[in-house]
Amino acid sequence: MLISPAFAQAAGGGAGGGGLEAFLPLILIFVIFYFLLIRPQQKKMKEHKSMLEAVRRGDKVVTGGGIIGTVTKVSEGDEVVVEIAEGIKVKVRKSTLSAVESKSEPQAGDKKADAKDAANDSADEGEKKAGGLRGLLGGGKKDG
Repeated sequence: MLISPAFAQAAGGGAGGGGLEAFLPLILIFVIFYFLLIRPQQKKMKEHKSMLEAVRRGDKVVTGGGIIGTVTKVSEGDEVVVEIAEGIKVKVRKSTLSAVESKSEPQAGDKKADAKDAANDSADEGEKKAGGLRGLLGGGKKDG
């Protein structure tokens, strides 16, 4: 034999190492993930939440599906009414709004204006129901 038994035993015993050295690569990977993935995502979520809280009547918004419209009413809950074309209003959840294109100036009597809009909406619905097919064929109200 070329290697003595005492020398071979001494070479195998030094590889034990500490427990912290084994976990150091895992800790380093977690720190990198935190700064590159987790922290920016939390920041983005915080900005989105503050954007949703600041949505008001008159803002141009983009929904998650890509529909662009103007906010006509913000309810106390989680819904907003968005006008996507003239006379076409849809209810959407605030959480589905992906961006606010342009902010409107705050209006002095927002609550009063919202109540007035609601009264006009109900009057418009009443006119639409009364017209029906006759309204489309020219048998609606006559200006006179």
